[in-house]
Amino acid sequence: MTEEHVVLVNSDGKAVGTAPKISVHGPETPLHLAFSCYVFDGDGRVLLSRRARHKLTWPGAWTNSCCGHPLPGEPLPTAVTRRLAFELGLTVDSLDLLLPGFSYRASMDDGTVEHELCPVYRAIVSAPPRPNPEEVAEVGWLPWRRFAEGVLAGTVPVPGDGTGVRYVPVSPWCRDQVPLLCALGPDPLAWPTADDGALPPAARLDAA
Repeated sequence: MTEEHVVLVNSDGKAVGTAPKISVHGPETPLHLAFSCYVFDGDGRVLLSRRARHKLTWPGAWTNSCCGHPLPGEPLPTAVTRRLAFELGLTVDSLDLLLPGFSYRASMDDGTVEHELCPVYRAIVSAPPRPNPEEVAEVGWLPWRRFAEGVLAGTVPVPGDGTGVRYVPVSPWCRDQVPLLCALGPDPLAWPTADDGALPPAARLDAA
């Protein structure tokens, strides 16, 4: 199996090389290109996912629907649809760019760092997810407003054992993204989309 590489970028969002994915997450994680995706159904519910417990970064954490890294030379929309199919068994009805310039840096308690230039997408689907247990431990749908209010308050409700719910924190990138998405309006299906030209240069193959 070919080793997966990620695209390294500088502070201007320009590609400066590649590195094996397995090698870039540590105490000195370099800035690299990634993406986040929020999946919605036709009723405006957002699909939450819980990261598999063997993940290197934030294992077992609840977060947005899907995150990943484009391969060198791979268009971001292609990477998003590829990972949605692999992680969640989903075929996308539509895919839109929302936050082209989002980036973040976050540290785990053990010192492992995530440091990503991470454009954010919205996908709309009409079929139920089929999670890949190698990537996703659990999934759950929530109305966007309930999810967003929970994130802004510090926790989100997810289905619990029996008939109850449990309130859990979300990943740091999701926590930072949700206020920016809320600023786009109350209805996630009506959010304005961004132009691909606003993507960082490393994500625009015509800018390479």
